[in-house]
Amino acid sequence: MKKVSIIGSGSWGTALGIYLALHGHNVKMWSFNKDEMKLINEEKKCVFLPKARIPNEVTATSNFEEALYGAEIILHVTPSKFVRSTIKQYKEFIKPNQTVLMCSKGFEAETCYTLDEVMNEELPGIKTGILSGPSHAEEVSLNIPTAMVIASEYEDIRNTISNEFKSEVMRFYTSSDVKGVELGGALKNIIAFCAGISIGLNQGDNTYAALLTRGLVEITRLGVAMGGEEKTFYGLTGLGDLIVTCGSVHSRNRKAGELIGKGLSIEEVRKEVGMTIESIDNIEVAYKLAKKYGIEMPITEKVFEVLYKGLSPIEATNMLMTRDQKSE
Repeated sequence: MKKVSIIGSGSWGTALGIYLALHGHNVKMWSFNKDEMKLINEEKKCVFLPKARIPNEVTATSNFEEALYGAEIILHVTPSKFVRSTIKQYKEFIKPNQTVLMCSKGFEAETCYTLDEVMNEELPGIKTGILSGPSHAEEVSLNIPTAMVIASEYEDIRNTISNEFKSEVMRFYTSSDVKGVELGGALKNIIAFCAGISIGLNQGDNTYAALLTRGLVEITRLGVAMGGEEKTFYGLTGLGDLIVTCGSVHSRNRKAGELIGKGLSIEEVRKEVGMTIESIDNIEVAYKLAKKYGIEMPITEKVFEVLYKGLSPIEATNMLMTRDQKSE
């Protein structure tokens, strides 16, 4: 049994809290939103997870020092755009013997940093890792089986997390490829957004399959250029996460793309989805990284133009389909 602190009380943070509490761990959550904190403590509910009940062993606070006191493992689960600002608020309370795992997926827009880079820059000397994989909060909160990956440069962290967090409904694999694991989780949101556009345009299963396959090629190209191992992108945190995010009704990234495909604006999409949409926040970052590393990413380039240059989704499809012929 471990004492676990979860920074963030949205759907994924709450789902992790539910899972860990049901499997014997003590969980304290930090919440930015006091209404969410009150709902967790008093009604044992999460507005984003209507089918789930939060165990009594999970409590929430809006005080960082209280949330982090005595925790052995800290899970950071905030939207990517708030990662650095949130860490800055709580890092004074982090002790050298505590472990911090990044459970968010995305990039820091201003610097194009991965979240692991942000975390290590703000928390020098602290052992860190990445938790990723095919894991919709809606299913994890209901104890539906899945498998995840714990990635860290520290072998003891990999072994501790995989052994302590495992259960009959959650299997953990370990990896030392922190960059690959993190990039697979971040970049798949963009392809899921594109899959949603395709669905919104009623383009069919053939289009969907081709998009996912070529999307994985783009993810792998950039991921390897940035230091990830190619094999990682064909595992749980690359292909596995891509499949679930592109194919599930739970995916807010796919939903957002679908609404764009149906003609809604970005502002209308944000209002309709009502939750953080990491793909929209990170498409420009992926576009910039492709240019920086000289990587060909035609799908990413066209969806960037759809969002920010006025290109219509139909025009984008036509341009992708009529590119110069190539061998696979």
